[in-house]
Amino acid sequence: MKALVTGGGGFLGKAIVELLLSRGWTVRSFSRGSYPELEKSGVECLRGDLSDPEALTRACQGMEIVFHAAAKAGIWGPYKEFYGTNVTGTANLLTAAKAAGAARFVFTSSPSVIFPGGDVEGWDEKAPYPASFDSAYAETKALAEQLVLAANSPSFATVSLRPHLIWGPGHDQLVSTLVTHAKGVSLKRIGDFNKLIDTTYIDNAAMAHLCAAEKLSPGSPCAGRAYFISQGDPRPNWDIINLILGAAGTGPVTKRMPYALARASAAVMETAWRLARRKTEPPLTSFVLQQLTSAHWFDISAARRDLGYKPEVTIEQGIRKLREWFKTEKILSASDKASA
Repeated sequence: MKALVTGGGGFLGKAIVELLLSRGWTVRSFSRGSYPELEKSGVECLRGDLSDPEALTRACQGMEIVFHAAAKAGIWGPYKEFYGTNVTGTANLLTAAKAAGAARFVFTSSPSVIFPGGDVEGWDEKAPYPASFDSAYAETKALAEQLVLAANSPSFATVSLRPHLIWGPGHDQLVSTLVTHAKGVSLKRIGDFNKLIDTTYIDNAAMAHLCAAEKLSPGSPCAGRAYFISQGDPRPNWDIINLILGAAGTGPVTKRMPYALARASAAVMETAWRLARRKTEPPLTSFVLQQLTSAHWFDISAARRDLGYKPEVTIEQGIRKLREWFKTEKILSASDKASA
């Protein structure tokens, strides 16, 4: 099978690429950066931007299936940048994939596309898109997902996956952010909130994409549909955070901040960052505050049924793998310092 993976050098994209290679697939990566390690693995690496239709046309030539994992993530920045990458970029890729004769398209979405604010407990795919969104990322990913699902046809099968809070060994956004904040002594529990949340270990997230690809075909049960992906094992928010920090060798978060103070702090920081036109994300935002104080876990029965998805790596097994990765990183870092 010949597959194109957009964002093949990213955290999830790389995991998908490595999984496909292990199954004997021929893989082409399309990213903005250069990734020599992928080339050494036998991946054909093309550099380009999702805003470039010609580059996407070249990337899709000869491909049977497209995994679209590239996106502008995060919760801070101009709306037009999120829209350009996540919506226009996805539209460009759909056009290029169909023109090149690809028959299948697997899109990486996000559960944030249905977040209405407040607790989300055990929701399934019947949950509608909200009337308004709490971030440019969520809104543009929802728009992109709708484009992908609407493109499903008898000759071009599409599916959208919504993995929640992906983590694991490597330089991912979730773990890196938690460890950075913890080391900076800026991570605090908010009041007494410790609600259930879903997460997804990186290997399980990649496997979900392979499962979807293998089940996807015109007229199949998953064609034209979206699916929540997770461990299927919701845990209290701070329990998960402290497990991850423990794997990194950082102590658990015990200090607390009153909710009212946290909300005021987030508002002040967001205002200050906007006035200063800073491109970096504030230490605390209203979006992060909501995530830390609300439940968000999902029913993945549909993914189990239609995709054959099964979270093979448990949270505890993933934590052990993450701990070993951190140990290796420390050894490598110490070696670099010694050689310098």
